Amino acid sequence: MKIILIQAPLVWENPKANRNYFEEKISALTEKVDLIVLPEMFTTGFTMNPKDVAETMQGETIVWLQSLAKATNSAITGSLVIKENGSFYNRMVFVFPSGTIQCYDKKHLFTLAGEDKVYTSGTQKTIVNYLDWKICLQICYDLRFPVFSRNSEDYDLVIYVANWPKIRTNAWDALLKGRAIENMCYTIGVNRIGTDANGHEYIGHSQAVDFLGNYIQEPIAPEGLFLVELDQEKMLETRQKLGFLNDRDSFEIENR
Repeated sequence: MKIILIQAPLVWENPKANRNYFEEKISALTEKVDLIVLPEMFTTGFTMNPKDVAETMQGETIVWLQSLAKATNSAITGSLVIKENGSFYNRMVFVFPSGTIQCYDKKHLFTLAGEDKVYTSGTQKTIVNYLDWKICLQICYDLRFPVFSRNSEDYDLVIYVANWPKIRTNAWDALLKGRAIENMCYTIGVNRIGTDANGHEYIGHSQAVDFLGNYIQEPIAPEGLFLVELDQEKMLETRQKLGFLNDRDSFEIENR
């Protein structure tokens, strides 16, 4: 699978400017790819003002994503602020080339920033089936909670989209490798760069890690589009040879 990671500065609470940025970058692609990954809250930055920027699942950004996915014949994923049934969600959407959408609502809301005060937590893990790959969708702070992302479904790839600040970059790098090793799957993290309206600095470090913890794409600092290619057959052969997932613990997660 060919995947583009887009590491970008985000314009604060300006969906139109951010859509224009990503559309320009994606339209300039010269090679067909299977999946395009955008950061967390890619239309606004990590805002705690959902009333000012929230959209619906029939809104402008969703329609734009569907149009872009069809035009490029690529799937696109990233998170944005969605209002539904009177609640606000940090929702990761996975838009298929057909325009069909699957969603994941961020479960672990970032209490340090008060995300839990203004957004509603998701309760369900989402595994997308795309091109015979099983892909687990996760958002930023979820990275710190390995029980929720434990590979009970034999998924092939986990994707974390984020606004992860510079001050905790070491944790980002270590945890992404940890998730790859313990789950014996490809792991991708796509983070933003720049400084937001709250003065928080982001240095990206978007990356791709293989099922043994080796870098396919080492952590990236600059703005840009970065292509990675994943080999499912090689991963499955390694899983079968080593058998580590056969010895995993079984458990159930209580929703609360």
